[in-house]
Amino acid sequence: MNTSFSTTTCWQSHDIFLASKTSTFRSSLPAVLELAQRYPTITADADVSSEEFSILFREVFEICLWGNATDLSLLTTLSYSDIQSLQGSKARKESEKNIIANNLDEVYKLLSKLKKDGVKERRVDIVLDNAGFELFVDLVLAGFLLSTGLATNVVLHPKSIPWFVSDVLPSDFGCLLNALADPQTFFVLAEDAKKLAEDEMKSLKGLFESWAGMHAEGQLTIRPNRVWTAAGSFWRLKVEKHLWADLAESELVIFKGDLNYRKLTGDVCSFSLC
Repeated sequence: MNTSFSTTTCWQSHDIFLASKTSTFRSSLPAVLELAQRYPTITADADVSSEEFSILFREVFEICLWGNATDLSLLTTLSYSDIQSLQGSKARKESEKNIIANNLDEVYKLLSKLKKDGVKERRVDIVLDNAGFELFVDLVLAGFLLSTGLATNVVLHPKSIPWFVSDVLPSDFGCLLNALADPQTFFVLAEDAKKLAEDEMKSLKGLFESWAGMHAEGQLTIRPNRVWTAAGSFWRLKVEKHLWADLAESELVIFKGDLNYRKLTGDVCSFSLC
């Protein structure tokens, strides 16, 4: 399909999946509002060595992990006693059992140590998966890392062409920011639909200002690459010398989604798992 569109004059950048991605993101409004209203507290200055912050760190990463499947009850309050109680909640435990390997403790130690040691450039890369709400929570994670100083730069790696139905393209980043800049127009379509409240509008526009500002200042960058839609597993990345050298500059590279996982493992079934 991409080959067909690329040979046209006016449709070369057309995303055939845009309509479905847009409608799905609109349907995520309650979850978007929940996180938007918590975002200022999530990204407040914090002592990275404190137990409360380490728990919050894990919660934000798990919200990003589950994407559209996130149970936002994980982040209903940020008081220490309530965060502690969430550690034993049924929702979280049910989710944790589905995590094959969990190295968040090591990730937290790495990023917090880099900040404490005063390392000037602390870059985190995220190889993206889905647009819509999942991209939204990816940006929540990016904003959290940048605002708390755990990273000085976050690089997002979208697909360069429409691939599977909901994969992120560079244009999806702009569409999401535009939706947050004018949420009443984007989320409320029908004339008889309930309008967004003033505090909801303020929260959503606050996200736009935060993320657009980070992007304008070069803290949050977008780098598509045809490698992410190429055949073959990621052990071939060294062949892509420019991309490999670029990723080597990062302190942490996060690969999101089933396809990226399968390309990391090469769809290999080891003897220990068979």
